[in-house]
Amino acid sequence: MSRYTVLAADTEHLLTEKNSDFLTFLHPVNNREQAMQWVEQYRARYPDANHVCWAYIIGNTRQPQTQAFSDDGEPGGTAGKPMLHVLTERELGNCLAVVVRYFGGVKLGAGGLVRAYSNAVSQAAATAGLCEVSPSIALSISVSFAFEARLRQLLQQCKATLDEVSYSDKVTVSITLPQDAEQALCDQLINETAGAADIRQAGSHSGV
Repeated sequence: MSRYTVLAADTEHLLTEKNSDFLTFLHPVNNREQAMQWVEQYRARYPDANHVCWAYIIGNTRQPQTQAFSDDGEPGGTAGKPMLHVLTERELGNCLAVVVRYFGGVKLGAGGLVRAYSNAVSQAAATAGLCEVSPSIALSISVSFAFEARLRQLLQQCKATLDEVSYSDKVTVSITLPQDAEQALCDQLINETAGAADIRQAGSHSGV
């Protein structure tokens, strides 16, 4: 998985379209539970609003871990789906978008609603801060003592973080490194140790 961007901080925006107010709120979220907590907060904060529509996407927008949306009473496909589309196109991963609508008396029609909800989120996204996430992987590597110095050189070259070192009949290191550097490191270790290096995956995570 390559690097991707996520929402860095809360963002708010107001769009008025034919007397209807569209209050947009963007929040960084890491899972559905966090997203739904925010949605409930806005429903409680704006009990007289006509609609509280939302969309969220967790992880890389191109390969999301999970995503969902709600039209909250608007005609199907006119609110939540366009909102989610904007999050995807703007590459706002780990992001919840909530749009609170107050009806202004003038009906917008299906096309008008799609444009309004899309514009509401797009304009909020234009002012939002993003940060880049580099997927990482944790490895455990065991080599002979004679190869320790060379191993440390290779770890520096691939920008790995040395988390732990232990000594027994071999040297064993626990490291975290960018996921896209894993294959090159493993290939080099296998080549230089003639296959003697013991490489095991300990887990993976994403870090900013």
